[in-house]
Amino acid sequence: MEWIKDGDNFNVPVKSWCKDIEDGAMAQAADLAKHPVVFRHVALMPDCHQGYGMPIGGVIACRNAVIPNAVGVDIGCGMGAARTSIDISDTTRDQLREVVKKVKEAVPCGEGRAHKKAQIPDGFEERIDTYSDRKWFSKHVRDLACRNLGTLGGGNHFIEIQAGDDNHVWLMIHSGSRHLGNVIARFYNGRAVELNHKWHSDIPNKDLAFLPVNTQEGQDYIKDMNFALDYARENRRIIMERFMAAFQSVHDTAEFGNQVNIHHNYAALESHFGKDVWVHRKGATSAKLNEIGINPGSMGTSSYIVKGLGNIESFMSCSHGAGRVMGRMQATRTLTPEECDKAMEGIVFDRWSKVKRGKTKGMYDLSEAPQAYKNIDAVIEAEQDLIEPIVKLKPLGVVKG
Repeated sequence: MEWIKDGDNFNVPVKSWCKDIEDGAMAQAADLAKHPVVFRHVALMPDCHQGYGMPIGGVIACRNAVIPNAVGVDIGCGMGAARTSIDISDTTRDQLREVVKKVKEAVPCGEGRAHKKAQIPDGFEERIDTYSDRKWFSKHVRDLACRNLGTLGGGNHFIEIQAGDDNHVWLMIHSGSRHLGNVIARFYNGRAVELNHKWHSDIPNKDLAFLPVNTQEGQDYIKDMNFALDYARENRRIIMERFMAAFQSVHDTAEFGNQVNIHHNYAALESHFGKDVWVHRKGATSAKLNEIGINPGSMGTSSYIVKGLGNIESFMSCSHGAGRVMGRMQATRTLTPEECDKAMEGIVFDRWSKVKRGKTKGMYDLSEAPQAYKNIDAVIEAEQDLIEPIVKLKPLGVVKG
């Protein structure tokens, strides 16, 4: 790791566990380091890469303020994992294919795909209606929120069957708050931009507009963000419940234990360096002492179950995965289906589909291929002072959105 300081251009230093920081991510880290509400230092995890406003794989602590874009648009995006009682040797490729088939029947996958009817757990309908006075709330938002529970989404979200080096089959998912979190995030970032302009706040970049927590807007964002976090956690719980049912329908003796359900896009009030501060983890995971976490690789590479070491310099955080080395369009334009198939050799997955719109329309969508991501083993190696690896997992079957 290294400390980065550039004379008087930084209010606080940048501390990095990332060996190669791309220019865009470094520029965003520099903006954060000049931000008037950022406390102590900016921490960059080993999977750091450029995001919107703040690098993905970044952690900051703020004094009496929240920055919507330092949480991101997929509020509550996170991971779920469960260990099964089934030994790796007791499952076959045909059984893996059957589980994948059943999962896809039970869980809508892909951008814009939802259940046809509302999926409403007890009390949820009443809770979402308490937000009907919010300007971001609409009948469309409510309808999608009710139908999106238990859906995967698109992009880098996934459902995977994994082989652990503990000889057990594991189930893993990556999903978030779907449309709901996006609507909340964009609304409050817009309000923050408006208010910061009104206050003439000394912020280095309007993408890092903030809301003081002692304002109505700040309190509203915190309440609504926490609702999106609860929604995301419930979404993963439902997906995992149906994933386990699909697995158990093929392996009828399967039992499940060691379940984990964590966020990696959120802000929380925590105590660090003797101060109560709002810690923002954007593409980063809490790694308090002995806290169990998940560090996924790409769809064709290893993932890890890890245990936090409570390192105060990272605000008790660690990476949330491998991190991209190629943008989505770059990967689609640069890679070939043949080399991506080779990288996925031996893994049950649907073959590459074609892009339906945009500049790469008609090309094979290779944006989530293993080559588009950093080496997860190198990421884990770089954060040995942040976490302890417990179980290494290798993908057996993959469902993508």
